[in-house]
Amino acid sequence: MEEINNIEVVPCTESDYLKPFRVHYSQNGTKKSWDFMRTHDSVSVLIFNTTSHCFVLVKQFRPAVYMCEWEKAKTQPPKSAEKTEEGAAEAATESQQGQSASEGESSSQWLPASAGVTYELCAGLVDKPDLSLEEIARQEVLEECGYDVPASKLKKITSYRSGVGVTGAKQTMFYAEVSDDNCVSPGGGQSGSQHLFGLLEKLSEGFPMALTVFHCLVLI
Repeated sequence: MEEINNIEVVPCTESDYLKPFRVHYSQNGTKKSWDFMRTHDSVSVLIFNTTSHCFVLVKQFRPAVYMCEWEKAKTQPPKSAEKTEEGAAEAATESQQGQSASEGESSSQWLPASAGVTYELCAGLVDKPDLSLEEIARQEVLEECGYDVPASKLKKITSYRSGVGVTGAKQTMFYAEVSDDNCVSPGGGQSGSQHLFGLLEKLSEGFPMALTVFHCLVLI
């Protein structure tokens, strides 16, 4: 799951998911402007497996998270280490093996894929105008987690605005109870999905969870 290579960062000139805008306005007589992104609304589902008595989360590689971690790692000073003859020899070998680092980012500078892995609620975009939010959420549970749950069994928790400074998109959150009898596939998302999926059914300390996971646990 966590094998990521051939990384290339390029300008985003066109996207089906994000569209940048700048709005100009006056607030109490003061002229202002704000940059924002137009994107899709979304749904998320907190899933509880009544057979194993645990929550079901999605383990997912997020390129945006990965690149943020990579940018942060670039600004951190290198760790100090004692110079040894062995270390000097290794440095000399690396210098001889590759001199193209000045032309671009060396592959050795990229972080391991685990730097971009998060644990999240099952979620998806609201990009099917002919379907209700419940139907979209049902499809996401089936595709990502492999559970076939009737839309009528999804209970709405709340709706809220996320990324209010950048996108202001609305996410509607649902709760669903499943059992092993509802499992009809291993899940993992659609073939050719932009993300890499895995399922996690136990919460543990140290996991890089998305904020919506904590929101759900508080709200219910």
